[in-house]
Amino acid sequence: MARERRWEPVKIGPTWQTVGNGGWLLPQRTLGWHMLGWCGMRLRGPDGAEQVFTLEQARFLLWYYAVDENGRWLTSNAVLQRLKGWGKDPLGAAIAAYSAFGPSMVARIDDDGTVHGTQNPAAWVQVVAVSQEQTKNTMKLFPTILPPDTIRRYGIQIGRLNVWGLGDTVQIEAITSSPLAVEGGRPTQVIRNETQNWNSSNQGHDLAGAVDGNVAKSPRGTARILDICNAYRPGTDSVGERTREAWENACAAGIDIGLLYDSLEAPPDAPLTVEEAPAVLEAVRGDAYWLDTASDGEILKSIARTTNSPSESRRKWYNQITATADAWITPQAFDAQAVPQIVADDEPVVLFFDGSKSDDSTGLVGCRLSDGFVFTAGVWERPPNREAWQVDREAVDVRVTETVERLNVIGLWADPSDARDDETGERFWEDLLDRWARRWGRQFTMHAVKTGDGAHPIIWDMRSPAHQKLFVEHAERAMTDIMEGNFPHDGHKKLAQHVKNARRRPSKYGISLGKEHRESRRKVDLAVCAVGARMMWRIHAAQQDDGPIWTNKATSITRGRW
Repeated sequence: MARERRWEPVKIGPTWQTVGNGGWLLPQRTLGWHMLGWCGMRLRGPDGAEQVFTLEQARFLLWYYAVDENGRWLTSNAVLQRLKGWGKDPLGAAIAAYSAFGPSMVARIDDDGTVHGTQNPAAWVQVVAVSQEQTKNTMKLFPTILPPDTIRRYGIQIGRLNVWGLGDTVQIEAITSSPLAVEGGRPTQVIRNETQNWNSSNQGHDLAGAVDGNVAKSPRGTARILDICNAYRPGTDSVGERTREAWENACAAGIDIGLLYDSLEAPPDAPLTVEEAPAVLEAVRGDAYWLDTASDGEILKSIARTTNSPSESRRKWYNQITATADAWITPQAFDAQAVPQIVADDEPVVLFFDGSKSDDSTGLVGCRLSDGFVFTAGVWERPPNREAWQVDREAVDVRVTETVERLNVIGLWADPSDARDDETGERFWEDLLDRWARRWGRQFTMHAVKTGDGAHPIIWDMRSPAHQKLFVEHAERAMTDIMEGNFPHDGHKKLAQHVKNARRRPSKYGISLGKEHRESRRKVDLAVCAVGARMMWRIHAAQQDDGPIWTNKATSITRGRW
């Protein structure tokens, strides 16, 4: 049964999920029960005593070895992200030993769902890292966890970088060599260690790509990858960061990429203070009872040392993904204000649209007039691993129309970008925005541009210096609102991700927000839309206080091309 804690952690993945009666959520079919039994009989713990998994570790293993009705793994890849000292390496060593010598291949499934396994005669386990020190964390455990009777039973020989058995037909090997040396192998289980440290400087991405390729060619998805890691440092473009972002993107898009992501993280508002840290650590350590969370313990001393930055302490001990030095805001501050809810039909709102053609995202974000609640109405972006892609303008039109018809929209402003249509050479969004103006221009009471040559009910071009100045002012106001806890939003995963990706961008008007660099694949468009929607909300509030700023005169919507 889950227990209430003072600081309830963020639970990602199935390990800490419960069902309606309060019991743990467990898979219907899993080889994990055999794994637990085999390890209890054939292995010892990292201290040489009897192998006993914590209930948390056991539940993760049950899910890791979960199968469908045909005996295929539910997920081909998994990530186990926990705080330092949780026991990831001992768990990885147990999985490696079971994968090599235990009944780790599905043999049959009984009518009642019981899964039976058999030893894989082609078992080849790789423990992979970008440095030999990292592989040692796992490999040095085998002399302890493999007792004499198990060594005799399977004919095991333990070396510094290899563990052989069953007449040298199966092996566990440590890999830290070049990606070219790894490519072409046919491992059955790969354990990638400390992927938060894999980056381009140590060939981490090339190594990850080689491993992925080897596993992907396995018959019927029998080979698997398990990443064991701590929270990554944002902005380092590590394999750990890319994997987390890929998982978040897939979740937001409702796509199953075959990845089990399991993490237990401190809540966004958890304070890093000597007074509160013990209670936070108690929650985020899970069942790792051996971690000293006392107020006079070593972890608290590490947190209290001024030589350790708060961001590193949060990453290591709170298992939190913190902000980069130039982050627009801290993800924790934004996440803490999520209030998942559906905006009621006919609710008065404003909408802000940011249009792109292919590279950036196209977004539609609204703001409820009654309280400034921000909600994501639509997002369109290039699917993963798709090179050539262009946003479907008709699909965007359908979504915007549905939103306008369901809600009481008093204004829709749109930044059209300068992207061009490949056939006509005209601005990519201009025709659709003109159609929206003809369709709803008389209905909206907040026009984007009321007078002048650029008068338009909807087009609010960010290239205008006046618009840039106004947007920057409201970007700064939004940043203040977020930090002060005055920015309620729906918690949409894409919105949160784009806000997390946003970086502070100084301009002559103040501090704005933007991508980390022009070619970055980390999008920020929904964050821009959120600022734009809140800007409209504040302008409307000022209009109510000081008299109308925007009017919807018939003459104002009959001028211009639209």
